[in-house]
Order: sequence, then structure tokens, then C-alpha cells
Amino acid sequence: MSVQREAIVARVRSHARALIFPGIVFIATAGALGYFFGSFAESWQNLALLTAGLLLIVVAWFLPFFAWLARNYTITTRRVVLSSGVFVRVRQELLHSRGYDVTVRQSWVQRMFGSGDLLINAGHDHPVVLRDIPSVALTQAALHDLMENNQNVVSMRRQRDESHPSDETTVWGTR
Repeated sequence: MSVQREAIVARVRSHARALIFPGIVFIATAGALGYFFGSFAESWQNLALLTAGLLLIVVAWFLPFFAWLARNYTITTRRVVLSSGVFVRVRQELLHSRGYDVTVRQSWVQRMFGSGDLLINAGHDHPVVLRDIPSVALTQAALHDLMENNQNVVSMRRQRDESHPSDETTVWGTR
């Protein structure tokens, strides 16, 4: 019996387009701090400007950047693994062999960049959403292929197990 090893097919994050606005805020804030720092007469005003600028950088750039880094999706030959969180890590797995429905949802901006949301309906109350995935059509096709291959492997294994006669003899419900 050959055991199929699990291999990583893709590691995906949301599209980096989500970091454009935080990057602009970071550059503008750093430029404004460089231009205005030291131009006030009193030192407390310069210190207040520096504090406000650093606070803006932390809230508008640092937090969105680490939130983007903390969410990733790993697609292997056996499953889809969704990981998110900085302080509390959440990990969810979907097996290809269970079967699921894959839907793509794209806004007009996502269509321009070739990205989109991938909705995986595995029979739960709400579908699992992989948000703003780059090359979403390629990812959807890969998931369809992986799911089909895994279901073929599982069905072949079941057929093989059912075709072998049992070594034990069943007599009147006892073995």
C-alpha cells in the first residue's frame, strides 16, 4: 500500500493592494513630521506633534500591516488550512476528500487586479471565505482538481477494502 505524502501546493495571503492606503499614510505622516518638527516655538508642541505622528503611524500602518501578515491560507494536496490571528491564533482545516463547493465573488476593483473572494461551502452554516486572493481563477481551478483527485483516491481505497473478502467468518451475527 502506497501512502500519498502531503505536499504544499500554494501559500496565499490577501492581495497586497490592501497595504496601499496604509503605505500612503505612512509616507505622508513621515514627510509631515520631517517638515513640521522643530518649527514650533515651544518644545511641548514639537513633542505633541511627534507623539501624534507616531500614534498615527502605529494605528494606520503598523496594525493593518501585521493584520495582513497574520492571515494566510495554505493549500496542500490533502486540505486547505486557514490561519489567522496575532495574539490568539485560529487554524481551520478543510479536507479535499470531504467535497465542497467553490464559488468566486469579485468586485470591479478585484476584477481589475485578477483577485477575488473564494467562498468554500463545505455544508456548514456559513461558507469559509478566503478574502481577496490573487489569481483567484487559478486557485479555484486548482481546488477543483485537488478535490477531484482526493475523492478518486478515497473511492479507490473504499473499493479495494470492500473487494477483499474478510478472513473471519460470520455465523449468525457472531465472529
